[in-house]
Amino acid sequence: MKKINCLVADDEQLAREVMQSHISKLDKLNLIGTCNNAIEVYNTLKSYEVDLLFLDIQMPQLTGIELLRTLKNPPPVILTTAHREFALEGYELNVIDYLLKPVSFERFLKAVDKYESSRNPDKIIVTSPAPTLVKDDRLAFIYVKSDKKMVRILLIDILYIEGLKDYVKIYTTTNAVITYQTLTYLEEKLSANHFIRAHRSYIVSLNHVTAYSSNQIEIGKRIIPIGNSYAKDVLKKLEG
Repeated sequence: MKKINCLVADDEQLAREVMQSHISKLDKLNLIGTCNNAIEVYNTLKSYEVDLLFLDIQMPQLTGIELLRTLKNPPPVILTTAHREFALEGYELNVIDYLLKPVSFERFLKAVDKYESSRNPDKIIVTSPAPTLVKDDRLAFIYVKSDKKMVRILLIDILYIEGLKDYVKIYTTTNAVITYQTLTYLEEKLSANHFIRAHRSYIVSLNHVTAYSSNQIEIGKRIIPIGNSYAKDVLKKLEG
């Protein structure tokens, strides 16, 4: 049986490694290479036969969406990104599937099956909904994927969350946990009564604020900047 030639494009090394690991587990898939940006993808597609492209959306110079718009005959594409809001635009470009980071192996399998189903209409594929977070209260918690396992974090223990492009770092009273996710996604799920977006790169827990000024928040010895576009709402919340 002819193997499916796959190409992975992502400017994050960890994201590339995750997809490489998933691909290596399936005998029917053959990884022909990885790319750091859309220009490398463009050049690779000119030189190699690619059956399936795993394409990140947010990359330097040219986004994955912009790349797809320039290709006359793109291969089947599965988008990989941490940003749910791009899903509609991706589907308008007739992509096979849309994977939200962190990409679990189970969800990866379903996307590959969906690709095969597009080549075999008789095969029926059922996809699962995206995970959700529980409502916020004193005993509420979330599970996040970190270091190949699901880590339970009590919301009351979260000090602040720092956004680092396609992943976040959650600082708690005891440690820090890194996971693929976006601040926007967490902001939508966390209770506004206990958490607030203070900066494009930070969400803070109101329960742990020890001091603040017009341009920064103190959580213990940690200093969190207040972004200009967030200042009015943040100060109103803190003063209220």
